[in-house]
Amino acid sequence: MTTERILSGMRPSGKLHLGNYFGALQNWVQLQDSYDCFYFVADWHALTTGYGDTTQIRDWVHELAIDYLSAGIDPDQSVLFVQSRVPEHAELHLLLSMITPLPWLGRVPTFRELQQELPDRDLSTYGFLGYPLLQTADIIMYKAHWVPVGIDQVPHVELSREVVRRFHHLFDTQIFPEPQPKLTEVPKLPGLDGRKMSKSYDNVIYLSDSNETLTQKVKTMMTDPARKRRTDPGDPEVCPVFDLHRVFSTATQRQEVGQGCRTAGIGCLDCKQVLIDNMLETLQPLHERRAYYEAHPQEVVQVLETGSQQARAMAQETMAQVRDAMHI
Repeated sequence: MTTERILSGMRPSGKLHLGNYFGALQNWVQLQDSYDCFYFVADWHALTTGYGDTTQIRDWVHELAIDYLSAGIDPDQSVLFVQSRVPEHAELHLLLSMITPLPWLGRVPTFRELQQELPDRDLSTYGFLGYPLLQTADIIMYKAHWVPVGIDQVPHVELSREVVRRFHHLFDTQIFPEPQPKLTEVPKLPGLDGRKMSKSYDNVIYLSDSNETLTQKVKTMMTDPARKRRTDPGDPEVCPVFDLHRVFSTATQRQEVGQGCRTAGIGCLDCKQVLIDNMLETLQPLHERRAYYEAHPQEVVQVLETGSQQARAMAQETMAQVRDAMHI
């Protein structure tokens, strides 16, 4: 294993779905074998857009930890912790806010994008403007070298590098590595209605869905709208179900269902049943781990407690260096 460090986290804003798994979690699990990994539950970040109702955050923290563990995050390989249990993150964020020009925060693309996506929420808060800087504190606190992100998050990592360079220049020190994005290849994963899988569209398959729920959801999934009758030929290239076949089915199976679709040799329910069987087989280990941790909630609590203690010990060392560099 390399000594290079990975850091990433997710906000506890509800149950995770297949898009979250294939977009991030699956990659995190693979990275454990090659890097020193720190994965956290970003509960303070959940407040940046969800400060209006915090009643479920504690439950969601626990739920997200179960999702991490069921996906295959191994607490013996990775440090798994909760952001708010390491208060040094807030201190570093405060100190970085003293040196970070406001225009740097305003030009992060997601600042405008989220305002447009969430017009019903008042996002004219410092917490929302400054959340990329809190992300920077999260990353550099553990001297992470790599941050696994999708392409849309690359500007956040670039901001972190700029802040690191400015800190080093102002205080004549070299404490932090400049973090680099580790791009995650995300397969096209449509929701049940053919749009991008998203909780806001209510079109998702959750990691916590039972086999029965998953089966029922896939059976009602949108297909090629031109195929109205069983005898009508279809086009797999415009069918959301076939996009899921690309993730869960073998090349031979894709060829067979694709041919059957184009020739009306099979019906949509036949095609979906092949997909359902493959999905249940692929997700079975995840579902088994989830069942275990749901039956042993105290183990989840202990994992988070131990990981948070490990993370805080390292954070305290980092902050001692930061305070020394800043002469405070």
